[in-house]
Amino acid sequence: MIIDSHEHMMLPTEMQMQMMDAAGIDKTILFSTVPHPEKASSLNALETEMDELYKVLSGSNSIEANIIRQQKNISELISIIRKHPDRFGGFGSVPLGMSFNETQDWITDYIISNSLLGIGEFTPGNEQQILQLDTVFQAIEATEICPVWVHTFSPVTMGGIKLLMGLCERYPRVPVIFGHLGGKNWIEVIKFAKTNKNVYLDLSAAFASIATRMALIELPQRCLFSSDAPYGEPYLYRELIEFVSPSKEIADMALGNNIKELLHI
Repeated sequence: MIIDSHEHMMLPTEMQMQMMDAAGIDKTILFSTVPHPEKASSLNALETEMDELYKVLSGSNSIEANIIRQQKNISELISIIRKHPDRFGGFGSVPLGMSFNETQDWITDYIISNSLLGIGEFTPGNEQQILQLDTVFQAIEATEICPVWVHTFSPVTMGGIKLLMGLCERYPRVPVIFGHLGGKNWIEVIKFAKTNKNVYLDLSAAFASIATRMALIELPQRCLFSSDAPYGEPYLYRELIEFVSPSKEIADMALGNNIKELLHI
């Protein structure tokens, strides 16, 4: 089974499934989204959509605004998954900045009760927001262990990545997916993952194809194929993994076996 472990909701859903079919993808793990760049037919339209993404990435929204947005996003996500359970699973978002009890209640009410498979995507806009993940990790340990997906490309710096690494060491039972392989800091991320078994490597939007190749060589059992669609093309990312993998066995692990084992699907 080929599983794209990280795509954002695209509209209409039928178009997203057609893209999956064209890439030979059996199942996709969906993440919520604010912008819909797939709707843009011009550069100006794309810039308008991307402005919304940059607001999220910068961490400039208030806690209250994030709670309202993420409640709506999870509702949309669940609706799609329930209509097409054979094609989609999902990760649900959790607002940062809430208390431990509020975070624990959110995980119970929005993640566990909706049978979502993990938590994320977190897009920390600054190091303070990465530190706020500590509350989320505590709440996960107090409720139900599930993977956490964290964006580690720009604007996240190496300083921010080191803070996330500290959380991985503090909470070794919580699987943590380093989204986009740490961006330009991919070497440090791979080295860290080799000594911390709860760290997984998302291969979408990697800094360079050599980064993808080295990840597959060094940690074939914890590399995860994903496209980050609509920002990436599922077909091309699958082709990249098949092209740079040292063997078909390793390609198969990254393209589906690893995420199946991690999410128990």
